[in-house]
Amino acid sequence: MSDGQAATQTRVFAAPTDDELAVCVAGAVAKLEGSDPVATLRWAVERFAPRLAVACSFGPEDLVLVDLIARHQLPIDIFTLDTGVFFPETLALWREVEARYGVRVRAVRAAQSIDEQAAAHGPELWRRAPDRCCQLRKVAPLASALEGLAAWITGIRRQQTPDRAAAGVVERDRRPGLVKVNPLVHWSHDDIWAHLYLHDVPTNPLHQQGYPSIGCAPCTSPIALGEDPRNGRWRGLAKTECGLHVDAAIPAIPATGEDGP
Repeated sequence: MSDGQAATQTRVFAAPTDDELAVCVAGAVAKLEGSDPVATLRWAVERFAPRLAVACSFGPEDLVLVDLIARHQLPIDIFTLDTGVFFPETLALWREVEARYGVRVRAVRAAQSIDEQAAAHGPELWRRAPDRCCQLRKVAPLASALEGLAAWITGIRRQQTPDRAAAGVVERDRRPGLVKVNPLVHWSHDDIWAHLYLHDVPTNPLHQQGYPSIGCAPCTSPIALGEDPRNGRWRGLAKTECGLHVDAAIPAIPATGEDGP
């Protein structure tokens, strides 16, 4: 082990103050806005590793990040929020990505399995209370995954939804003491797919079957020609976000069968 590695492993990390975070974020935005995503990733590694991770949902943006991290051999932990209701195609892609890049995509799971959740809250909670289901299967597990980190990396882009239009390349997370890094925030849909095609990055075959945005199988449907890409998520509901990137009140769970089958 080198002296540098030993120093990294034995370093004691102190949570940054609000003022330190503000200075860090302001300086990063001034330096990185509009820059190449690799420059942003390298900045994040230099500033935050090893307390740094990327959340991968196996969507196009996250696959670009995994490709960049692997090709540039960046020491960034990769995890996915395994909700227990992934499409089979997503599970197959997970295995393909690990084999292709020689990386491990660590599974972060909810405290309850799908069967345990059904026993506690009734079957198919995603139909009766989708916000609560997302809270249990995504938001709470993410909070656990981010414990002890200084920063996390996401694939969000400003063009994706109105809620993300003001996202910064680097910003303070709503969680105290944590920074969110968004290397692809200024990229367009075409930028993403140009990279995927150019570098032959594996993608979910469901994209070619009318699923531009893929989440949990029960809450994702194909879209019609001309529809907004996000219309296939939680179809028929006002819900557009799972809650990972926005603050939202979580309603109480309705009684089983109250407004579901």
